Amino acid sequence: MSTFSGKTLMITGGTGSFGHTVLKHFLTTDVGEIRIFSRDEKKQDDMRHELQEKYPEYYKKVKFYIGDVRIPRDIEDAMPGVDYIFHAAALKQVPSCEFFPMEAVRTNIIGTDNMLHAAMAAGVKRVVCLSTDKAAYPINAMGISKAMMEHVIMANARVAAERGTGTVICCTRYGNVMCSRGSVIPLFRDQIRDGEPITITNPDMTRFMMNLDEAVDLVQFAFEHANPGDLFIQKADAATIGTLAKAVQQLFGDTGTKIIGARHGEKLYETLMTREERLRSEDMGNYFRVAADNRDLNYDKFFVEGKVETQVDESYTSHNTNRLDVDGMVRKLLTTDYIKEELQKMEDEKR
Repeated sequence: MSTFSGKTLMITGGTGSFGHTVLKHFLTTDVGEIRIFSRDEKKQDDMRHELQEKYPEYYKKVKFYIGDVRIPRDIEDAMPGVDYIFHAAALKQVPSCEFFPMEAVRTNIIGTDNMLHAAMAAGVKRVVCLSTDKAAYPINAMGISKAMMEHVIMANARVAAERGTGTVICCTRYGNVMCSRGSVIPLFRDQIRDGEPITITNPDMTRFMMNLDEAVDLVQFAFEHANPGDLFIQKADAATIGTLAKAVQQLFGDTGTKIIGARHGEKLYETLMTREERLRSEDMGNYFRVAADNRDLNYDKFFVEGKVETQVDESYTSHNTNRLDVDGMVRKLLTTDYIKEELQKMEDEKR
């Protein structure tokens, strides 16, 4: 019998790539109910029909709630009876957030705060929030909004613990999730299918590479091991964008490449853990736990008694983690359902 046995799990932003993968992991287990909370009625309807077709014995476990985390009443109405929450609702597209930063503020910051207050009021036991490497040393609106989201999470986690609400709130931070919505890999595949060159922003850019199953594993690990306010980070492989492009072309065909330059707000490399966070991190094998900074506002006490060290020498970045070559990147791509399905389609077309 698992921790989720007979319990109700809510996934905000549940019709996205992460939500689909969580359903795959949990639907056939002894979980009692899975609530999908999102704004898009079409995606909910598509998911409902897919579940009825593929999982006729289990689909009744899934309940759909149309609503927006920006609107407190929406999330409050969906909350009664929920035991656990995976919070994935967010605006994630870097260029879109650059042009519409207040939209990122409303969803990523205010929406998260709305969700956490509703969870505490409803007596939810555990909340795991999903963040991004772009929140570490952020330079773009999406990353800045996610960084503020993390601070909102930590502040609410502290309040929940101090008030004894029984709600444990924590956060996960991860890098690029391959083949998820907004990933560059499906774009590369479409360009190859159309006989066009792959468009590359900068071949020397590095990015962390995770698949969707790893993202869910990270959230489950955080769920099982979190203290209030903890931040969990997976040790992840990375690759240059040039290597990723070559790997995709090795699988689907070489149509050439075209350099188009960096998009609005893009970094040369991403950071999963800052120098300051590494100072208070704990190595847990495949993951790092970064404990919350639980000092209060009595600065004099910490100035006199506190530690002098404020950071270590190096952040944990996509430049200094394990770097995949083309063959390693191909093997990593082959762990994703999307790539397997596209290769199968290609084989079927040849017949």
